[in-house]
Amino acid sequence: MTTSVHKNFIAGEWVEGATVGFNTNPSDTTDVVGAYARADATQTAQAIDAAWDAKAVWARCTAEQRSDALDRIGTELLARRDELGQLLSREEGKTLAEGIGEAARAGRIFRFFAGEVLRASGERLPSIRPGVDVEVTREPEGVVGIITPWNFPLAIPAWKIAPALAFGNTVVFKPADLVPGSAWALAEIIARAGALPAGVFNLVMGPGSKVGHAIASSRKVRAISFTGSVETGRGIGVTCLQRGAKVQLEMGGKNPLVILNDADLDTAVSVAIQGSFYSTGQRCTGSSRLIVEESIHDAFVEAMTARMATLRVDHALKEGTDIGPVASQEQLEQDCRYIETAIAEGAKRVAGGQLLTRDTAGYYLSPALFTQTQNDMRINREEVFGPVASVIRVKDYEEAVSVANDTDFGLSSGICTTSLKYAADFKRRSSAGMVMVNVATAGVDYHAPFGGRKGSSYGPREQGSYAREFYTSVKTAYTLS
Repeated sequence: MTTSVHKNFIAGEWVEGATVGFNTNPSDTTDVVGAYARADATQTAQAIDAAWDAKAVWARCTAEQRSDALDRIGTELLARRDELGQLLSREEGKTLAEGIGEAARAGRIFRFFAGEVLRASGERLPSIRPGVDVEVTREPEGVVGIITPWNFPLAIPAWKIAPALAFGNTVVFKPADLVPGSAWALAEIIARAGALPAGVFNLVMGPGSKVGHAIASSRKVRAISFTGSVETGRGIGVTCLQRGAKVQLEMGGKNPLVILNDADLDTAVSVAIQGSFYSTGQRCTGSSRLIVEESIHDAFVEAMTARMATLRVDHALKEGTDIGPVASQEQLEQDCRYIETAIAEGAKRVAGGQLLTRDTAGYYLSPALFTQTQNDMRINREEVFGPVASVIRVKDYEEAVSVANDTDFGLSSGICTTSLKYAADFKRRSSAGMVMVNVATAGVDYHAPFGGRKGSSYGPREQGSYAREFYTSVKTAYTLS
């Protein structure tokens, strides 16, 4: 077992934590990935103080200084994508191809915001009063707390940290306790990027009950960007509202994929397989409700089960693996409970949903598909966050839209159709923040806005130029000329 402890990064220094935690490989539970410092509330407060002390210095840095720093970070992430992708897959369970792809995406996000720094804009408006000039500018919020989940341990931190730094904020970053390795590697690259004064970026690893709570409660943290569970997100939202802090919440989805009877069957199956089961179904944008018109229902289910039988579930780093393990024992148990509940409620399991044995001990689960489900079943109301999808039979397009929108969530939705009429109508009527036509619900671009409606999201959108809305504050200045 490794004895070298990866430390927290506070005020420009690597420091020991209050305790030490170990993360293990979900593909091989005998493989210890590393030892990582775990902060407590006191150490988190030190990181917040460091960010507070550095905020004025960083805000005064030139746009070129900030752009250069982000560009160096992005360039190194891209250069080391294979190494970082392997680490990510080893500790989180994504296939190696997915891990490398995520590392590359993180690099491109930093490169994008390196350019966004230089695209800053403002307004000059005519006043209603003679001799008065009106200027509208944007300023950094100050100290930003960033709390990220375990399912995208490089990409999600990147799309929060990069804009925070780009727009002149200082950062206190708390990654998910399950996957500190990828977060530490990202922090180490940021720490060496140059041009970041001490305290501008801080890493505090540890449990949400201590580290996350300390960040959410601190009056020095003026904005918090969180991605994670609904329960935790709502708690953070209430805490921030009570002290007047800005908050951005991404809290999951129960995303519908509508399959119309005019859809190309091969396309529909490929879109459903990718959206429902890749990344082991552990994506908030995944397709968990497959809403199928009755005239194509049987053919779609038959084609789905045939394609599912070809998927290889195995060690994330093994060549030829299509789907890796579930990320943890806790998550595996949750998936299995939902499978049992679906059966108890009358759903028919037509494929998968069994624990698997492989060469190494891991959290292996075959992708599960259910039919004969109703939209009021728990399997269709609550986010499973695993390789589990259910089919809902509907009589026509109108019922499909109604069922698709009948959810407490509203992150992503999709439709498979060859009709421009139905595609255009669905894009207009879907009550989701992101709508996909003949592409998987779980694929988004880093330069486009990300976010949803209803219980999925709260606050301004993430990613792209829309990120400016959260990480900056508008200032209006009047001048008598």
